[in-house]
Amino acid sequence: MPLTILTDSDVRSLLHQLSKQDILDLQQSLADGLHYYSTATEEDSNACCSSYQPMRTALKRNDGQTTLFMPASSNDGIGFKVVTLATQDTKKQSDTSSITYSLKAASLSESTQSSSSFEQPQSLASSQSTTPKGTLQLLDKDGSPRALVNAEEITAFRTALASTMLFKKRHNVHDVVVFGAGKQAYWHIRLALMLRSTDIHHLNIINRDFERVHQLLQSLYNPDEQPTKFDTSTTKIPSYRKEGEGLHRPKIQILTPSHGEYERLLKSTIRASSVIFCTTPSLTPLFPAPYLTNPEGRKKGRYVAAIGSYKPHMCEIHPDILRQNVTPDHGRHFHKHASQGGAVVVDSVEACLKEAGEIIQAGLSPNEIVEIGEIVMLKRDAEKRRSECIAQKRMSVEGLDDDGVELGEASSTKKKRRGSNKSGKDDHDKEHQSLVEWLQKGNVIYKSVGLGLMDVVVGSDLVRLADERGIGTKIDNF
Repeated sequence: MPLTILTDSDVRSLLHQLSKQDILDLQQSLADGLHYYSTATEEDSNACCSSYQPMRTALKRNDGQTTLFMPASSNDGIGFKVVTLATQDTKKQSDTSSITYSLKAASLSESTQSSSSFEQPQSLASSQSTTPKGTLQLLDKDGSPRALVNAEEITAFRTALASTMLFKKRHNVHDVVVFGAGKQAYWHIRLALMLRSTDIHHLNIINRDFERVHQLLQSLYNPDEQPTKFDTSTTKIPSYRKEGEGLHRPKIQILTPSHGEYERLLKSTIRASSVIFCTTPSLTPLFPAPYLTNPEGRKKGRYVAAIGSYKPHMCEIHPDILRQNVTPDHGRHFHKHASQGGAVVVDSVEACLKEAGEIIQAGLSPNEIVEIGEIVMLKRDAEKRRSECIAQKRMSVEGLDDDGVELGEASSTKKKRRGSNKSGKDDHDKEHQSLVEWLQKGNVIYKSVGLGLMDVVVGSDLVRLADERGIGTKIDNF
């Protein structure tokens, strides 16, 4: 078999050709891999089993650069990703972009420096690219080289592919908030718009640098055009999207910390949100905990995905929010609160307990964490349940749709987080209903630090699509 080489431009071209059905198919393939990761044992002879997924190795050089080595095994073969991360810049950056605006507004207005008491989050310098740079190498089952893929775009894409699994199932996605304006933010926004389209009414992007958000939106709606610098001397609002083409465009607001009323706007934006994507390498929480933990903040169920921080000292979501979210819901509240669920959803319990700052700083135990692989169905199980529900006309009850990743607790899990289940079918159905209702309507936090398995599974599927569509370079007899 020839070796397929995909450059960064090849990967980007391929990803922008993907249809909604392609996204759903890739999501299901990734869901299968994560399900096996969480449930399979060595006796099952499944190559996605966690026993075959070594923890990644970090190499920190004296120049401050950190390189991650992420080996993984899948049912299609083996592979490993090597990426180098940006160093932390402790110099205070001046923010020359002090603009917040709505694309439905009539004009732009310059803002003044904030006098807010809220301490602004500390992060990597906004002028630095925080995109990991490196390669993904894929091998067949016998170890023969299969592909060499530039990892910049694929890392952000596979992360967004995982965190939008639960997002896709949410009943309310009207108000989406995104922290950040890098590749992770880009792909979370793009996949969210592809999967839920007109269900999204407002898109709020919060970032220190206005110009980067402007370029993100240009790339989002006109991926084939080179982004241009925003002209602050004009009050003309860019449309970004050509009329009648491309992605759905909701009402968009951009907010920067230098706005004179940043704290007030941040609070109102977070309170109004139904979905929050945190995609920054922040060292401190992006917003105060009471925004979501006090009675007013708890009236509404939200889906919060935090994927930007990847070290124990990094933190996008305040630990108090996580602690409250794992508190059992006794239903004895004076105010009507959205259900908490009693757990935080993660990609890997083992990895998050060692690397996820939010999990570590909140002091969560393994019993307060559930892997996403435990609550997504295998394709064959989803198709079976879908067929049963259609026959019984129970589609709305079960929360199933025509396609895509379905929700449902794994009947068995090697981690035995909840102990053995000896209840009957009726009790199991009630547990399933309760789980699905929480995931669709309750307060759900998803934390991811990334797994090599995700890269290998998604990378293998993308290489197959690239070969089918004639994208990339092939080397025979490598």
